[in-house]
Amino acid sequence: MTGREKSDGCVVPEGAGNRTPIAKRGGKAATDIERTRSTRLPCGTADQPKPHDKLGATVPAGDVTLESVVTYENLREAFRQVKKNGGAPGPDGRTVKDIEREYGYRAERLRRAVLTGKYQPQAVRRVWIPKGNGGKRGLGIPNVEDRWIQQAMLQKLSPVYERMFHGSSHGFRTGRSCHTAIAQAKGHVTEERYWMVDIDLEKFFDRVPHQRLLAKLRRTIRDGRIVRMVGQMLRAGVVMPEGVVIPTEEGTPQGGPLSPLLSNVVLDELDHELERRGHRFVRYADDLSIYVKSERAGQRVFESVTRFLERRMKLVVNRQKSAVSRPRGRHILGFSIRPNMRKKQVELDISERTKERLRERIRDLTPRNHGRSLREAIRRINVYLRGWAEYFGVAVWVVGAARYADGHIRRRLRAILLQHWNRAKTIRRKLTGLGAPIGLVERGVGASQGPWRQSNMKVVTMGLRNEYFEQRGLLSLEALCAQRLKKGLSLPEIVP
Repeated sequence: MTGREKSDGCVVPEGAGNRTPIAKRGGKAATDIERTRSTRLPCGTADQPKPHDKLGATVPAGDVTLESVVTYENLREAFRQVKKNGGAPGPDGRTVKDIEREYGYRAERLRRAVLTGKYQPQAVRRVWIPKGNGGKRGLGIPNVEDRWIQQAMLQKLSPVYERMFHGSSHGFRTGRSCHTAIAQAKGHVTEERYWMVDIDLEKFFDRVPHQRLLAKLRRTIRDGRIVRMVGQMLRAGVVMPEGVVIPTEEGTPQGGPLSPLLSNVVLDELDHELERRGHRFVRYADDLSIYVKSERAGQRVFESVTRFLERRMKLVVNRQKSAVSRPRGRHILGFSIRPNMRKKQVELDISERTKERLRERIRDLTPRNHGRSLREAIRRINVYLRGWAEYFGVAVWVVGAARYADGHIRRRLRAILLQHWNRAKTIRRKLTGLGAPIGLVERGVGASQGPWRQSNMKVVTMGLRNEYFEQRGLLSLEALCAQRLKKGLSLPEIVP
C-alpha cells in the first residue's frame, strides 16, 4: 500500500446497486459512493466521519447506573425483547412463557437481587450447532432471567458504545448489517485496492481475555457495580451436554444478548489501530478484511496486524484460513467481489461456499421420502427462497445460480410426486391426465425406473410443467432475486 491514507470512516453507498464504477488512474472517480458522500450516517458522513474517541480515553457514560438498568420501564422493554427473540431454555429448564406467567413476582425479585448485590448469574448451557465448513460452533444459552438482565444492560450500554465504535465496524450494530459491510468493501475495491488481507481469528469468542475486556469497560462505565456484574457473567461457567460444569477463565459465550456488544468492545481497539496505520478495512464481528493495492503490501500488512493481534490483544490468528488474495477468490459474508475491468465496474457475486450451501438446503427441504403434501413442501421452500433472495439478491451475478436452483427444485418436487404416486400404472394415469401424450407415456414410464431418474424424463416434464408448480404457489428464486436487485445495495437505516 502506498502512502498512509486515513480511513474513510463509514463509506456506505445508498442505492448503489451492486455495480460501482472503478476509479480511473490520474482522474477523479465519478462513483456512486462519491454521489452519496453527504449522506448522514450513524458514524458521520463519508467525507466527515464522526470523530472517534482516542483509545483509552474516558467516554462520559451519562446516567448509566445499575439503578437505571433495572428500572421497571427498562426491565419491561428488555423482557419484551427477550420474548420476541424466543430461544431455548437455559440449564434450569424454564422457558420464556414460564417466566411470563410470574412476570410481576420475577421482575421485583430480580430487581431487588441486583440492587442488593445478591444477583448471581448462573452457568450457561452448551449447545453445539453445525458450521458451514463441517465443524461445530459452541453456543452458551443462559437462563431466561440471565438473558433478561443482559438485555436490560445492553439497552443502556449500547448507546454509550455506539459513540465509540469505528465506522468500519458493522456487526451487531444499530443501522448496520452485512449489506453495509459489503457496500463499504466494494468502495475500497473501487479505489483500485485489488488485494485483500483476509484475517480469520481462531475461536475468538472462546479466547477473549477477561481482564482486558473488563479493563476496557472500566474506562467507559463509571458504575463499578455494572462492570462487576459483567465479570460474574463471564465467569459463570458452562454446563456441558453430559451435565459437567466447566469454569470459564476466558471468552464471551455466544448465545446471550450482551455477547455481541462485548466482542465489539474488545475489537474496537483493533479498529482504531488499523485507522491509525492508515488502512482501509471492513470488520463484521470477528470477520476482518483489509484492502491494499499490491500483494506485497498485503503480505506486509498481514504480518504486522497478526503481530498486533497475538502480542498486544492476546488473540490467535488462524493462518490456514487467513490469506492475502484477490477479493474475487474469497468468501466475504457469503459474497465475493469481482472487479470487471472491461466494464470498469465493481460487481458482486456469491461465493462458491454460498452456492454449495444453497444446494444442500434445497436437498434438505425436498427429501425423496417426503411424507408431507406438495403444498406443504412448497410453503417451506418459499419461506427459504424469500429470505435467501432478500440477502443474496443484491449480487448481479446471482442470476445463474438462482436459475439453476429453480430447475433443481422443480426436478426434486417431480421426484417427490412420483414417489407419492408410487406405481407405474398410477404415474401413467396422472401424467396422461396432466396432458402428456399417451403414446409417450406408455413407452417412457416403466416400473423398473426410480423416481429420481424418471423426474428428468421428457414425458414427466411435459406432464409436470413449470406452470404446474407455479399454479400451486412455488416462487421463482430468479424472479425474487431480480426484484431485489432493482432495490440496490443500500443502508437500511439512515439518520435523518
